[in-house]
Amino acid sequence: MSIQGIFPIEQWDFNSESILADLPERDLQILMARKLQQTYKKGEIIFREDAYPSGIFYLVSGKAKKYKMDKDGREQIIYVANTGELLGYHAILSGDNYPDSAAVMEDSLIVFIPKEDFLETIRQSDVLNRRLLKTLSHEFVVLTNSLTMFAQKSVRERLALQLVVVREKYKVDFEPGQPVEINMSRDDLASLVGTARENVVRTLSDFKSEGILETRGRKIIVLDVKRLVKAANYR
Repeated sequence: MSIQGIFPIEQWDFNSESILADLPERDLQILMARKLQQTYKKGEIIFREDAYPSGIFYLVSGKAKKYKMDKDGREQIIYVANTGELLGYHAILSGDNYPDSAAVMEDSLIVFIPKEDFLETIRQSDVLNRRLLKTLSHEFVVLTNSLTMFAQKSVRERLALQLVVVREKYKVDFEPGQPVEINMSRDDLASLVGTARENVVRTLSDFKSEGILETRGRKIIVLDVKRLVKAANYR
């Protein structure tokens, strides 16, 4: 079912696909003048933390994770990007190196846009400027909510909330009443939630016994999103 009216998904999702949507043709031509399109295999790195940003990346199809590594070499996933979203533009706007890493979570098609073309489009496009400002402001709200979640919520609540958010990204040809399959490794899910893999497996088992979801291998099928939202206790 749809979560409209029962969960404020916009407060938990960067949703950067709106940045390039219906961009004026002239602006789009400048942006895409020297684009390079490449297929990435599952697990391949798009860019690494602290690397020099030579451009931005447009996710034509597939999914990618943005993450940071802790001192022990463990991933902490910050965000899962979906088809249509942009990656890597924060570093160029700030004039710094990439603040995090990105890798594809499934086979993906990605367009690389050189830094110079991105900056030139910004210089000439009022539309792109307004959208970037709006998106960056929105991302601040999302990150604030995420920090609050990690500080105040239990593992069960955090997992439920992340499943609600990620479920939206796995809707393909969705029809109301259909279950949604989330195809994500337990390691990635644990990294997203900020806990050990064992805690995720145990909590998923609890949700399964409660009839909230099913599991088939690594796939998680959400059966009752209303109860999942209730378990998230997001208010």
